[in-house]
Amino acid sequence: MAHRALSTPPRLRFDRLDALRGLAMVWMTLFHFCFDLSYLGYWSQDFLADPVWTLQRTAIVSLFLFCAGLGQAVTLQQVQGWARFARRWVQIAGCALLVSVGSWWMFPHSFIYFGVLHGMVVMLLLARATAGWGRWLWLAGGVALLLPWAAHWALSGPWVQWAIDFNANSLNWLGLVSRKPFTEDYVPVLPWLGVMWWGLAAGQWLLLHRPCWLQGALPPALQPLQPLATLGRWSLSYYLLHQPVLLGVLFAGGWALGRAP
Repeated sequence: MAHRALSTPPRLRFDRLDALRGLAMVWMTLFHFCFDLSYLGYWSQDFLADPVWTLQRTAIVSLFLFCAGLGQAVTLQQVQGWARFARRWVQIAGCALLVSVGSWWMFPHSFIYFGVLHGMVVMLLLARATAGWGRWLWLAGGVALLLPWAAHWALSGPWVQWAIDFNANSLNWLGLVSRKPFTEDYVPVLPWLGVMWWGLAAGQWLLLHRPCWLQGALPPALQPLQPLATLGRWSLSYYLLHQPVLLGVLFAGGWALGRAP
């Protein structure tokens, strides 16, 4: 038994990928900090329409889901079975449920019922099932990105009679809608599955042709970014906890300064 343990090859490190994921988490934290300032009335900003915020949100979600696709390529290369995938999937699904409950407590009329974690619950299953598509993942990703635009045109024009069904909560998780639903976070399967598919395709190509771009420790010049790699390895726990901590700090700061919301 001891000989078998000693002969087990060391697990590869992917600090570069983890650091990229950690960067997405830090950017997300800064974004949510600004959102919380606005929500609590400390700083008036239009997060629904101002491109400064809407474009940032798109970029953050894109980076996060692209990293998720890269991560799926890594797990498949390491031949991690469905059992391990299922354990992680259940964790994400449980966290998505907690997000829904917490957001319902804060925003009962616009709670999160299909945000980024809810979307990942569905998209990870689809990405895992289609990982064998190889180069076709690039085409599938492009189609996924374009479909919501086509649906918006059709449901606002020739197929307008179907809009009431696709805009309903029962189907709007697909992303084929003519208007965005009233919710604090909305990350439907389409177009975002396209981003994850491209991340998966890019990860498969990199691991085959440029593995050093993902594998290994950070190079000496980037060692100051090591905390990002550590953060990236705990992204799910961090995602779940960062907003309660931010809101708690802001509430406490407001009371201390006599400016409680």
